[in-house]
Amino acid sequence: MEEKEVLIPDGVTVELEGKTLTVTGKKGTLTKTFKVPSAVIRIDDGRIVVSTPSSRKCDVAALGTIASHAANMVHGVQEGFEYKLKVFYAHFPMNVTVDGDKVKIDNFLGEKYPRYANIMGDTQVKVQAEAITVTGISKEHVGQTAANLEQATRVRHRDPRVFQDGIYLIERDGVKLK
Repeated sequence: MEEKEVLIPDGVTVELEGKTLTVTGKKGTLTKTFKVPSAVIRIDDGRIVVSTPSSRKCDVAALGTIASHAANMVHGVQEGFEYKLKVFYAHFPMNVTVDGDKVKIDNFLGEKYPRYANIMGDTQVKVQAEAITVTGISKEHVGQTAANLEQATRVRHRDPRVFQDGIYLIERDGVKLK
C-alpha cells in the first residue's frame, strides 16, 4: 500500500466529499475533483492522505499527481501564485492592454490587427509598461494564462534569430528563470 501526505497549515480548512477536495484559506476557495478510481483520499490529523491499495506503477504515479495538486491548492489559498512576464520588441513597439477577460496585443511585428490571449478563471493580469504580472490562487489558471500570453506572440514564418519580439516568462513565484 502506497501513501502520500500533504500537511494542512493553520488558517486553511479542507473538506472532502467523495473525491472532491475543497480547500479554503485567506485568499479564497479552490475545489477540484480527482477521477482516479484506485486513489483513496482522506483527512487525518491535519493532513491530506492519498493512498492506493495497488502497487501498479500508474496508480503510484497518480498518487504523486494528486498530492501535488493538493499541495498547490493549499499554497494557492494561503499565499497565491505570481508569474512575471516581460514584453520584448526590437522592430515595432507593442502595446499590451487588459480588455475584460482577454489581453489585447496591438502592433505585434507591425501587424494591422490585434492578437488576443485569454485570461483563465479568476486570474488577475496587470500591465505596467513592459512588465506583465499574472496573479491568482489557482496554479493551473495562472500558468495557463502566462502560457496564453507567450503563445499569442509566437513568431511564425520569420527567422527566430532575427525576430525575437514577444512576451516571455521571466519569473515564476519569485524564482527567476534562466
